[in-house]
Amino acid sequence: MKIFLTGAAGFIGSNVARALLARGDSVVGLDDYNDFYDPAIKRRNVEELSKLGGDFSVVEGDLRLHGDVSKALGDGADVVVNLAARAGVRPSLEQPLLYTDTNVRGLVNVLEAMRERGLKKLVHASSSSVYGGQEKVPFSEDDPILRPWSPYAATKRSNELMLSTWNHLYGIESHALRFFTVFGPGQRPDLAIAKFIKLIEQDKPIPFFGDGTTGRDYTFIDDIVEGVVASIDRVAGCEIINLGGDEPVTLTEMVHTIEKVMGKQAKLDHKPVQPGDVPRTMADVGKAKRMLGYEPKTSFAEGVGKQYEWWKNSGL
Repeated sequence: MKIFLTGAAGFIGSNVARALLARGDSVVGLDDYNDFYDPAIKRRNVEELSKLGGDFSVVEGDLRLHGDVSKALGDGADVVVNLAARAGVRPSLEQPLLYTDTNVRGLVNVLEAMRERGLKKLVHASSSSVYGGQEKVPFSEDDPILRPWSPYAATKRSNELMLSTWNHLYGIESHALRFFTVFGPGQRPDLAIAKFIKLIEQDKPIPFFGDGTTGRDYTFIDDIVEGVVASIDRVAGCEIINLGGDEPVTLTEMVHTIEKVMGKQAKLDHKPVQPGDVPRTMADVGKAKRMLGYEPKTSFAEGVGKQYEWWKNSGL
């Protein structure tokens, strides 16, 4: 198949591209290499993908500009995969206009470029953040989503509603995949595990928010990629699907696991809970199992070990 992949240079996007190329698909990417984290990391991802020898290219462009999206999409694709976004709960509190412009306008640009070409298949990256602080666990796709806790979460919920609208009006079929805290080799350096590994190695204190009882459903990158690829092959209707690790881990447990993997004790810099941070996430992945054959395979401890080994050899 020919796949149009936004965010192709990022952590998840580059891993999805690698899996698609490995099975013989053609991939055209779009990325703006923004400075949310070091653009050199993204350019290195693309360079490594270019060495694989498959049918792969990346167009440098801005998701916020319809002309850039339309130019990159060219004559079209069998499936469009929209992974590009401004990510992160805390930064979205500081830059809500940027997050809204990129995430909401960006998706509408993708949808309109598809409509103009008569394209009908879209896989979109949503987020577990949309669930907010709900107490019911595990989180199910049927749960009412009425109170997102951050601008980032609100943009992702807005995206899901846009997908429903374009499905109703123009027949664009989509899967909105709610990712639950993705980690593993190549993880974005702003995320907790990557940040903690580097700080512990440097004997620097790590930020420790709250009392350590907040929990996340961590999902290893290979499991996420399998879910995304399965969605590309099966996208139909207008569905929202959780992709999680099925293994919630508290902040305290996460730190202890990293300490054990590294053989080194962390120094904690205790801080209050941050606005916008939810107390827990936990995915009900039953729908993903039924519709996508999704089955997370990598445990949290195993995944942290793989991420640490990768980091030691990465030069970052």
